[in-house]
Amino acid sequence: MITKKIGFIGCGNMGGAIFSGALESGVIGPEHIYVYDILPAVLHKINAKGVHIAANNEDLCSKSDLIILCTKPQQAEEALASCGSELDGKGLISITAGITMERLSNMTQGNPRILRIMPNTPALVFEGASAFCSETTLIEKETKVIVRLFESIGIVEWVPEKLIDTVCGLSGGPAYTAMFIEALADGAVKNGLPRNTAYRLAAQTCMGAAKMILDTGIHPGALKDMVTSPGGTTIEGVEALERGGLRHALMDCINVATAKSSKL
Repeated sequence: MITKKIGFIGCGNMGGAIFSGALESGVIGPEHIYVYDILPAVLHKINAKGVHIAANNEDLCSKSDLIILCTKPQQAEEALASCGSELDGKGLISITAGITMERLSNMTQGNPRILRIMPNTPALVFEGASAFCSETTLIEKETKVIVRLFESIGIVEWVPEKLIDTVCGLSGGPAYTAMFIEALADGAVKNGLPRNTAYRLAAQTCMGAAKMILDTGIHPGALKDMVTSPGGTTIEGVEALERGGLRHALMDCINVATAKSSKL
């Protein structure tokens, strides 16, 4: 179990997913977590989990060994400024989209060690996908703690910082996948399936396909070929998706999301 004290600056959807998932996994206890958020309603909700509620960001940093910045990009500078000099000599982990390591360093007083991470919300159900920036300045023992924390809620991949914006574009995948599942279910409802049954079957089908790819290493194209029997129903559906431009739409989705991240 992690015994380092970890502070969360901001506890919205993503920050909440990370620490709630980590607590549920048992990799860290609530007594080792400190949280501060500018919204009292958020703190009230978090308080029920038994974690420490800090008085402010400076207080949180003074009591934590490692600090995870979970704010929105436009709030990052103000949040880091409010930490004062308490970040000096400590590990700062940022999951805030679009803020480079250089900018993070310039926003802080003193010399914190920095790691950028781009996670996603399925961390809440232990199925997160987190990209770690390989140019981190954390020391080895700090890195091991953060890797263990994030591996308790999903998978971890290391990428160079120049590719973090691309990962950010891809990290919206839960939203894109939810739209795909909803559309599959709509098609099934149109053809007679009850709504709840359609959602469950569509969601389980997507989860099962993803698990096959991750667990077996099979290429997505090979999995598609396994399911598309000659002259069968699935190849008819595949043709309809190609005709509708599914691949182009998804690639363009990542392109525009990546571009947005680079502008933040």
